Amino acid sequence: MFAKGQAVIQYMEKLAPKHLAVPDDRIGLQLGSLQKDIQNVLIALDVNDEVVEEAIRVKADLIIAHHAIIFRPLKHLQTDNPMGKLYEKLIKHDIAVYISHTNLDITEGGMNDWMAEAIGIQAGIPLNEEHTEQLLKLVVFVPKSHHKQVLNAVLDAGAGAIGNYSHCSFNTEGDGTFLPGKGTNPFIGQAGKIETVEEMRIETIVPHGIRSKIVQAMIKAHPYEEVAYDLYPLDLKGRTFGLGRVGRLEQPLSLVDLVEVVKQNLDVKHVRVVGDLTRTIRKAAVLGGSGSRYVSPAMYKGADVIVTGDIDYHTAQDALMAGMAIIDAGHNVEKIMKAKVAEWMREQLHSGRYETEVHVSEINTEPFQFL
Repeated sequence: MFAKGQAVIQYMEKLAPKHLAVPDDRIGLQLGSLQKDIQNVLIALDVNDEVVEEAIRVKADLIIAHHAIIFRPLKHLQTDNPMGKLYEKLIKHDIAVYISHTNLDITEGGMNDWMAEAIGIQAGIPLNEEHTEQLLKLVVFVPKSHHKQVLNAVLDAGAGAIGNYSHCSFNTEGDGTFLPGKGTNPFIGQAGKIETVEEMRIETIVPHGIRSKIVQAMIKAHPYEEVAYDLYPLDLKGRTFGLGRVGRLEQPLSLVDLVEVVKQNLDVKHVRVVGDLTRTIRKAAVLGGSGSRYVSPAMYKGADVIVTGDIDYHTAQDALMAGMAIIDAGHNVEKIMKAKVAEWMREQLHSGRYETEVHVSEINTEPFQFL
């Protein structure tokens, strides 16, 4: 059995929830339909003509990419210009395109964690905080006979996370009363007669971003026709998410030695470097994509170097004067996501017993040549 398009995307959004994306980021389904069976998925960094030809060769029904193919609202769709031809080819071959961008950068176990791990950063924290989880308290009342069923449903859906602990809850016994009205079909009792039932009160923490998923799981597992529950905000901070990572290296390295680690582990042949190559690097920052705006936050958090891409001339000059090292490995180092996302997706599809195949794009979309 092949996975439906929406099922594939649910797996992707489990890895990189959409609510983590920065405002106005162009993410989600950008072209095509998910209302179909997906026999083949292609994971790519960018979507250009070569990647689309590759998708056609592998018979992909869906491309999951990091960089958007539609950046601004379209005023027209002309098929005699390069982007119009690209859209036309995708539509003619019924290939949908889904984008996971800053949400994949920010999520725990996503782009910036992969890059941090590759260069040896330990226990990295966000370089620039973008999103702090709002926490809610869920209270639900359930008959004792179905207590474990409902409790497991909400906890397995993601409720009950406190720091590095999961499946946290508090459960108390009590008596619930209700009077089924006319036309009801109560699970316990009968219409027109007041009923007293031994019930359990379940209390747990719910992250705001997945509240709907948790409530749906709770209602599905609950035996009552009308579920009695409360969901209210807490004056507590949940997890903090952000772009980039900063932390100590596994072992101190000279800047020149760290350059070699970056080149080898992020698969780049050339980098641009700012700073004294002999200096010792103990704490490093990393940020996939364009990093000029994040050099100062990296300095503020005590990093000796930032590994990123697309550093402009004046930012490099300012960093040099401030004693901050930079390794500009280019924007294309984000290609690390291709194999990582494919590995994740294969595991999820396998667990769902789907036959959908996942392919890693072999196209090098680096636009620059180094001579």
